[in-house]
Amino acid sequence: MQWRVNIPPLTRILLALLIVFSVSYQALRYGLAHLDYTAGHYLALIPQWALFTPWVYFTATYSEQNVVTILIAGATILYGGKYLERAWGSREFGKFILLVTLLPNFVASLVYVLLFAISQNDSLALVVIQGSVALQAAFLVAFKQLVPEHTVTLLKGAVKFRVKHFPSVFLAANTLSGIVLGTDTALVLAWVGFMTSWTYLRFYKRQPDLSTAATGNNQLRGDASETFAFASFWPDTIQPPVAAIADGVYNALVAVRLCTPFTAEDVEFGNEQATARGEGGLPNLLNHGVGKAGRNKQEDAERRRALALKELDQRLHAASTNVASASRQQSSTQNSVVQSGTVDPTSPSVETPAGTQA
Repeated sequence: MQWRVNIPPLTRILLALLIVFSVSYQALRYGLAHLDYTAGHYLALIPQWALFTPWVYFTATYSEQNVVTILIAGATILYGGKYLERAWGSREFGKFILLVTLLPNFVASLVYVLLFAISQNDSLALVVIQGSVALQAAFLVAFKQLVPEHTVTLLKGAVKFRVKHFPSVFLAANTLSGIVLGTDTALVLAWVGFMTSWTYLRFYKRQPDLSTAATGNNQLRGDASETFAFASFWPDTIQPPVAAIADGVYNALVAVRLCTPFTAEDVEFGNEQATARGEGGLPNLLNHGVGKAGRNKQEDAERRRALALKELDQRLHAASTNVASASRQQSSTQNSVVQSGTVDPTSPSVETPAGTQA
């Protein structure tokens, strides 16, 4: 049997970039250190030098420091990328990747430049920013949007997590690590990646209309559902104050026309979309066997099309049943009239004599 790589094309490219950039970073860092002590930073991001090597805003995300972080980044791209690329398509997934790769690195660089300007501490301008932390945060936000109620089971059921809790746990872990262990770059990247992903998915990303049986290319912008509101990412006990702060910021952005307000219809429609997404569920990302149904984008599209056609057929069948019922009722009424003798279809027609009004 012919072996087939069951990984979408863009996800494969990202995995290749991770390996190439990470290995190249280590080679530059250690192999050429005697020639140029900054050689390893042609792929990593250093705020003070980033303007002279602008490509690092992209390459820094895929230039990991050690084997452990390479494995974590590889698992993130492999399993997260497989699902998101199939759910959104390669084009939309590519837009998302560019945004959550470039913008967090740029903002993180700007943060350290501002901190350097305030404190005049040279080490802040020379800090090394690299790794896939922002990408990991962005993927978790995307899963929160698509399958918030899905439960992930680990260690044979000993540990259970709902997908909607992953982003807050991830942010809490990186915040605590940044404060206690000094991994402040990961702290900044995690929060900026989270905010970048949520803002894009909430207000800007176009998505197909899943709430109807239409098979056309109906596109919706943003996600106004209550399950994807900013406060929904946090524990129930702190959601009210978080919601109050988020609403204040949102209203301010709307007032200065930097954000388009959601209407009640938008929220209701967004809730319908969230329900439709939730019914689809989350496939087993660890099950990547060869030749099984539903394992690639084309098969997923065929499944969705079949469901849509089935619902459309049911509606047409119901409509035809109603028409047939009405036709039978009309025929029965006519027969009743004939039998009562009101009209005798066998009697000859009587002509009105000429010159006489009928």
